[in-house]
Amino acid sequence: MTNPRRTGGDLVQLLSPSGERISHPEFDLWISDVSDEQLCSLYEDMVVVRRIDTEATALQRQGELALWPPLLGQEAAQVGSGRAFRSDDFVFPTYRESGVAYCRGVAAPDMVKAWRGNALFGWDPYRYNMATQQIMIGSQALHATGYAMGIQHDGADSVSVGYFGDGATSEGDVSEALVFAASFQAPVVFICQNNHWAISEPVTLQSHVQLADRAAGFGIPAIRVDGNDVLAVLAATRVALDRARKGGGPTFIEAVTYRMGPHTTADDPTRYRDANELEDWAAKDPIARLKALLERKGLLDEQLETRVKAKADEVAAELRSGTINMPEPAAMDVFKHVYAEENSWLERQKDHYARYLESFSGSAQEGAL
Repeated sequence: MTNPRRTGGDLVQLLSPSGERISHPEFDLWISDVSDEQLCSLYEDMVVVRRIDTEATALQRQGELALWPPLLGQEAAQVGSGRAFRSDDFVFPTYRESGVAYCRGVAAPDMVKAWRGNALFGWDPYRYNMATQQIMIGSQALHATGYAMGIQHDGADSVSVGYFGDGATSEGDVSEALVFAASFQAPVVFICQNNHWAISEPVTLQSHVQLADRAAGFGIPAIRVDGNDVLAVLAATRVALDRARKGGGPTFIEAVTYRMGPHTTADDPTRYRDANELEDWAAKDPIARLKALLERKGLLDEQLETRVKAKADEVAAELRSGTINMPEPAAMDVFKHVYAEENSWLERQKDHYARYLESFSGSAQEGAL
């Protein structure tokens, strides 16, 4: 009997788990410009991103953050795609794309403002051309498609990018986004990080075909790529971006990766995940395989290791200091950014809330007397 979970195409892989460079007739061209120096930079990016994740997880365990969504194991999927974008491309992430945020230039402390409860969002979307973290599953796919249709209207050649996980492909919002993107041939790239677990349910439960195959039903070309291979992800993303810029419409990228840690720090993956599965995927670690390639090429010397460690330590220290010393928001800040313009309804609520807060001050003063 044939496997019902067939794939519409081969898994694109340019770097084996052992660090061996694999030639590909179609995708080699798209990374032919990646120099030895850039390989070292990609390695540094992934090490720093993992350190951000480790530090943020520790801060949450120490009570400094209310929650944190780890990305351990997904560094290549995020750095490989994040380094492919132009500055005028606009990114719509989920709550887990801290690695993409790093590639866009977002400061580490800004990545945790919302998780500390100090703000509704962490950074200015228009400064980095990256929307803030989206908690609702799948809705950012619609935002990405709508933005892409706006790009078409403006006649620009920038691209909109929407990230989501395997679980989001079961949401109606994602299906609606794919319908509109295909219908209008919008310049949007959908990047699905298939990390195999939608919280506690495996991807095999929600989909009986490879996720990349679903795109064909909407008339959207798809690429299924090894999400732990930073070079393959970079190449696939470049292909999709180029297609969108030239008027070729949307592309669906399934980056096959693995969530090594919990869904969030509120989750216990040992309750639903086999330890052997985790061990198997640990052998495919994205950082280890690029490190092995650097060793093969004679690029991994003490100087590089020292530089990368220093950068990771610097960013981690910035994150910790910025988190612990983050100023508390004023009580009235809750009304900021609710509407683009002030209106009578908002002013009325602000007035009521201000008088409510003042009543506590008055009670305290009366108690002191």
